[in-house]
Amino acid sequence: MSLQPNKILGAVLAVAVVAFAIDFVSDQIFAKPELAAPGYVVDMDAAPAVAAAEAPAPAAVEPDANAPAAEASQQASTAAEASAAPAAAAPAASDVTPIADRLKTADATAGEKTSKVCTACHSFADTGANKVGPGLWEVVNRKPGTHEGFKFSPAMVTFGESHTWDYATLDIYLTNPKTEVPGNKMAFAGVKKPEDRANLIAYLRTLSANPAPLP
Repeated sequence: MSLQPNKILGAVLAVAVVAFAIDFVSDQIFAKPELAAPGYVVDMDAAPAVAAAEAPAPAAVEPDANAPAAEASQQASTAAEASAAPAAAAPAASDVTPIADRLKTADATAGEKTSKVCTACHSFADTGANKVGPGLWEVVNRKPGTHEGFKFSPAMVTFGESHTWDYATLDIYLTNPKTEVPGNKMAFAGVKKPEDRANLIAYLRTLSANPAPLP
């Protein structure tokens, strides 16, 4: 009887035994015991607190105890400047020397030069001719709104009912014609310097065969 089949079977059994033995030994060496709890525990509720603790705190701002007082002082200063602005814009009437005093030193020749701004609308000729505006010959002590041949605005006619072109009235009117007689047709900004007005009025006084006496 042949022993060849027995040898083959024995070899197969031997290989199986060796493989089982290797598997058993490997399990013992590389065993993975079950842990009672995970190795790393992350507390999600505590995480934000930790992050906040680690974040740098914002720099503290020290309150300014004097801030309200400083703001009040600044507002008061601004209000004072605003109220003072109109006073600085133009001198008060009491600060201007009366025209009677200014005429004592007025220069009619200088006033004639100042009158050049008037020649586009007014004639100074002794004929009394009118142009865009009424003729200015004999204007001193004339009633406003009454020069012959000129059609005055209703505002000027009304103004003439209670005024005369005396030195004081001319001085006020020539400062700002639109303010003194609102609604009149004279498109002129006025003569702002008191000395220039006095010189101009002194020149207008000469536009007469018989100049009015000085005050």
